[in-house]
Amino acid sequence: MGAVTVLPDDARYADLVRGVNQRWVGKPDYVRVPTSTEEVVEAVGTAVREGRRIAVRSGGHCVEEMVGAPDVQVVIDLSELNRIDFDAERDAFVVEPGATVGQAYRTLYKRWGVTIPAGSCPSVGLGGHIAGGGYGPLSRKFGYVSDHLYAVEVVVVDAGGTARAVVATRDPDDENHDLWWAHTGGGGGNFGVVTRYWLRIPGATGAPAALLPTPPARLLVQQDVWVWDMLDEAAFTRLLRNHGDWYERNSAPGSSYDDLYSGLWCGTRASQFVAMSTQIDSALPNAAALLDDYVAAIRQDLGVAPALSSRQELPWLHATSWGGIADSGDHTLSFKIKAADLRKRCTDEQAAKIYRHLLREDYRNHRAGVMFVGCGGQMNALAPADTAIAQRDSILKLVYSTHWDASEQPEGHLAWLREFYADVYAGTGGVPVPDERTNGSYVNNPDFDVQDERWNRSGLAWHELYHQHNYPRLQRVKARWDPGDVFRNPFSVRLP
Repeated sequence: MGAVTVLPDDARYADLVRGVNQRWVGKPDYVRVPTSTEEVVEAVGTAVREGRRIAVRSGGHCVEEMVGAPDVQVVIDLSELNRIDFDAERDAFVVEPGATVGQAYRTLYKRWGVTIPAGSCPSVGLGGHIAGGGYGPLSRKFGYVSDHLYAVEVVVVDAGGTARAVVATRDPDDENHDLWWAHTGGGGGNFGVVTRYWLRIPGATGAPAALLPTPPARLLVQQDVWVWDMLDEAAFTRLLRNHGDWYERNSAPGSSYDDLYSGLWCGTRASQFVAMSTQIDSALPNAAALLDDYVAAIRQDLGVAPALSSRQELPWLHATSWGGIADSGDHTLSFKIKAADLRKRCTDEQAAKIYRHLLREDYRNHRAGVMFVGCGGQMNALAPADTAIAQRDSILKLVYSTHWDASEQPEGHLAWLREFYADVYAGTGGVPVPDERTNGSYVNNPDFDVQDERWNRSGLAWHELYHQHNYPRLQRVKARWDPGDVFRNPFSVRLP
């Protein structure tokens, strides 16, 4: 059949020009839906010859105006490139970019009993997820998804405007090795169009079941919920202090707590609650005791017990859809996200600011708050230069977010989130400047505000927050593989 081309007068166009975030709905000249690498090469080559600006979508979870930007003329939709299989020739699992996190969990586990340490939202496309690093509930145990990247196939465009597919591998003697490295956390939309990833544990050999991580057979999962009326500022500050202190003590690679992951969601007053969801491999001989000790550390001297506390045991694959961890989201909403990596816990002063902004009387949106996401462990096992991920000593990732009905005006929602974030990081110019306590931010949570001097008063360029010392190398890769800057957006790596 070949690639499908969807024009503005096609009934399918309205669906194919939008992703998950309804703030951004594009108006490209057409959308191309390829089903093979060869069709991607043809789609890219045609767009380049015609002088049309390209954007690429796999799962559609882009949080900023990249694919939906008004100057994008061609969207290449990779959702039909979604095969997951084992490639005996490369002795690795092959995953196409349109496959989703949920699809990968189901297929890899049902067919081979393995998994990847990907995210908690099942509808996220693996194309951008892996290129930015990719992390989730099993990452403290197994690292980032991109730590398992063996090879990547990318459609690139040379200085003469010719599109072609190249394969780059983990092998340091590979002449294309730099392109592989750039896809281990450098972010999507920078160097070309990924058409295939090959995944394998570094150094692993043997049968397919030995080449990717084996997930826990079963998990102990627990949820603790505090109602806002129960938490005054002192208690909330103590909660964040306990939580952060625990991650400071237990985030080194090889910790006895590598198998434990938690997320602490702090919603606004309108949401009425603060909730902590935790999971641990139940096959560990002391799993219940480890979980008990973790919960006790979080509750220590808090002065108030959770309004609700529940624990259950679930099979692993079933647990990937458990509401305490999984985030399917409402894809009819508009939203804005800001993020930060932490090397140490929030200060008590920052915790007090978080408390005040969450409980502001002038902003009552139950779909807003901040999530403290547990990281560390094997995520910190590699050096910052080993892959394109600069944040290799973080203990927590914070995700500040607000969602609203697409019919609403965004100004009030954006103002609250911007003021909130700027206040928490007021000591470093309104952004999480890499220092002893903070560690910049995660490239898959891009925030265009950091390019605006009104919100980033640190004097630090946006790329130093996201890529830090890896940025010059990413620029060299960009110059080699995309010399014409075909693949660009406001957050892409700039030519040197």
